[in-house]
Amino acid sequence: MKRIFAQCVKEIAQFRRDRLTLALAFLLPFITLVIFGFAIRLESKDIPLIVQDFNHTNLSSSYIERLYGTNQFVPKQWFGGNPTRDAIDKGIAKAAVIIPPEFSRDIQAGRSTNVQVLIDATDVNNARVIKNSIQRVTTFFMQEHGLIPATNSITARMRLWFNPGRLESLYIVPGVYGVVLWIFPSLLSAIAMVREKEKGTILQVYTSSISATELLLGKGLAYLLIAIVETLIVMILGSIIFQVGIVGNPITLLLGTLLFLTDSVLFGLLLGVRSSNQNAAVQGVSLIGFMTSLLLSGFIYPLNNIPFPLSLLPNVIPARYYIDITRDGFVRGTGFAGVWFDLLMLAVLGLVFFNVSRRALSRMQLPS
Repeated sequence: MKRIFAQCVKEIAQFRRDRLTLALAFLLPFITLVIFGFAIRLESKDIPLIVQDFNHTNLSSSYIERLYGTNQFVPKQWFGGNPTRDAIDKGIAKAAVIIPPEFSRDIQAGRSTNVQVLIDATDVNNARVIKNSIQRVTTFFMQEHGLIPATNSITARMRLWFNPGRLESLYIVPGVYGVVLWIFPSLLSAIAMVREKEKGTILQVYTSSISATELLLGKGLAYLLIAIVETLIVMILGSIIFQVGIVGNPITLLLGTLLFLTDSVLFGLLLGVRSSNQNAAVQGVSLIGFMTSLLLSGFIYPLNNIPFPLSLLPNVIPARYYIDITRDGFVRGTGFAGVWFDLLMLAVLGLVFFNVSRRALSRMQLPS
């Protein structure tokens, strides 16, 4: 234990002397939190829409007001060529609605009329949102003017649980915690391990009496303490800026965070053991750590949308389990009953990272 704590104190002393590493540990995570928290938005708003009205009656004007009254569309003016075709082709608008000349006459006569809707489907998800929104507006407009029954025999009364106001920050920010706390602790520990190789001080370790287990535990403990401070800063600032607070019992969130930070540090040490220089370590964290935690963890895209066999990969990504824990701790509040499996998987993956690192480092050491 003395050798482990000595290694830990030495790592923290080296960490304090490096201003660039200090900025990497405490400034960049906050910047990443702010950028991701404010920039990532899954709900489409302010969609540019062009309406070409060939009817020019009070009825068509009312329909147009209903379209823009959703606060999802913004009017876009176009004065050259065919506004519906050229504006979408050039990306000026994402959708266009063409109201025919006989619009009000057919409605007043009880006949069906066609309103043409052109949608830019380059972004499939955005196109689906536009389509559904215009369909809902059209249905409401028809009910309002008595064109279809206002009541049905079956009425679905819906209630949104956990996030009734549909605040995107409650979905995005807990996910950002998982990405940020996976990237930066692992990056710091990977650089610290590789730095020993580049400076040649790793040879002193190889020839000393300290074992691979003691070396990993000493370095891991130092950067785990740094990661805990990092986590406190990020979560406190995130709660203040985005008004995201802990709900339910915080014990599962605290335990899950400790396990996840341990996994992150051990993953960085594993990359550091396997890398020959800092560039390789940074690239490993960027490609393996950042890309998987961002795209294959359920942070943005649902995991059930990932096709087989790539869908097997999220099972070994710790960020996937930690994001479940943070969203439970900050949104649902179900506690241990809802996240026990995630806690178990974080513990198992941590043991795997440590064991692989220990074996690789033991092979490098000189026999005593």
